Amino acid sequence: MNYRSGRFWQPDVTVATVVVRGGRLLVVEEQVQGALVLNQPAGHLEPDESLHEAARRETLEETGWEVELTAFIGAYQWASPRDGKHFLRMAFAAEPRRHHPDRPLDEGIVRALWLTPGELAAESARHRSPMVWRVAEDFLAGRRLPLNATIHVA
Repeated sequence: MNYRSGRFWQPDVTVATVVVRGGRLLVVEEQVQGALVLNQPAGHLEPDESLHEAARRETLEETGWEVELTAFIGAYQWASPRDGKHFLRMAFAAEPRRHHPDRPLDEGIVRALWLTPGELAAESARHRSPMVWRVAEDFLAGRRLPLNATIHVA
């Protein structure tokens, strides 16, 4: 049975940010189902917030960095072959503004670190999903859309 025959289906809507400082990308190392993986600061959209608010919140919660969003990189759709879950990731470019080094990080986050693009690419086996490198690759190739490409209708 599938959604066309009456089964409910809905993708997980997530946000992610690409934050660059001195040529290095801000990433998180996190524990997921017993594995230590790498990801952009990312997480789920909550019902009471805009995509922009979610991207800033998740970045702060996972890294301790306040950021200013500068561009929309794109929307990325991926289905996990492990469990069949579907994800719709809204990716944003951001600049670091203020660090709170003593702020506790979200559960599961081991640490935030700054990697060169080469270091991140070399760790592809540890990426949480293929979206991690695809988003970084698009950003590094100069893909930038205006922030108003995503609109919160209140």
